[in-house]
Amino acid sequence: MRMFGAVVALCFTLASPQERPVDQGFSFRSNVNLTNVTVTVTNDSGHFVTGLKRNDFEIYEDGVLQSTSHFDAERVPVSLGITVDTSGSMVGERWVAAQAALSRFLVDLLGEQDEVFLQRFDSRPELVQLWTSDRRAAGRMLAGVTPRGGTAMYDAVADAIPLAQQGTKRKKALVIISDGQDTSSQTRPAELTRLIQESEVLVYAIGIDTSGNQRSAQRASQPAPRQVTTAVTTQTKRPPVPSPFPGRKPATVKPPTPPASAPPAGRTAVPSTSGSGTRGSNSGVNADALRSMTDDSGGRTEIIYSAQDLEAATAGIAGELSQQYFLAYTSVAPKDGRWHTIEVRIKKKGDYLVRARRGFIAS
Repeated sequence: MRMFGAVVALCFTLASPQERPVDQGFSFRSNVNLTNVTVTVTNDSGHFVTGLKRNDFEIYEDGVLQSTSHFDAERVPVSLGITVDTSGSMVGERWVAAQAALSRFLVDLLGEQDEVFLQRFDSRPELVQLWTSDRRAAGRMLAGVTPRGGTAMYDAVADAIPLAQQGTKRKKALVIISDGQDTSSQTRPAELTRLIQESEVLVYAIGIDTSGNQRSAQRASQPAPRQVTTAVTTQTKRPPVPSPFPGRKPATVKPPTPPASAPPAGRTAVPSTSGSGTRGSNSGVNADALRSMTDDSGGRTEIIYSAQDLEAATAGIAGELSQQYFLAYTSVAPKDGRWHTIEVRIKKKGDYLVRARRGFIAS
């Protein structure tokens, strides 16, 4: 009998809540597949649309209407990762402007409940600051950084996505700031795309293009297809080139410059979707590569043409994160490793641009 009592006591101790890890995040560890969807809604003038209700939204998974289990129209705290290019081309004015913009972004534009991590990359990625709510201290961590080396952007984002996914807040996002094309990564673009599609992280990118690459700029300023809603009928069309972020005027496009020279002998260029090859001192930002990371996630790519525009660009992202809708539904998709589409529609009559995750890989 004494032995039985000891066994019972041991089992009770092992099951005690005090011995279990505390779940501080918004996560679901049951067998229910809750899919979180952050939705940005703007009108035909590019202004954020507020005041929509739960019943104004419809979510379709693989074309089948789903039941919305969670809805929030208020600002949702965000777990935000920032990964910034500190390669050699960022030296001087660009780095000074980047430090100032990030300092204001971290200290003045984010919410008190938000948490951040900070990552830099040159020829390799480096985590500068792990998750913290002390955003002022995170900004100071950039003070001692000296830009140098190549650009391992794909490797940096491949490290940042899993870390962003571990954030404790319901909304998870990543902001990438870079002025060029990848030259040093081991991660291939297709691998990175899949990693992003397997996560629920909103990916934003700011490309600093001082080369005057007009063709790249025009592609980058094209948004995801717009949903035009009249009554219950929904159709998709691509509007004229609007501002990269709602409520802002597009930057003036500079005239194109001659293409950069071929990569030096013995150097292999990282494949890019734009076909522009390895970055030289003259080449512009790879807008196609940035869009391949942002668009499926529900985020956006914005191309700017002066380092001085960084502050306005980061402010635009902060404003967007503060005026989004948060929805969730129970997914019926099997864990089959395949792509499953998500489409968010608005039933309410009007002309809306709806941006959200385009889908996910159920793995």
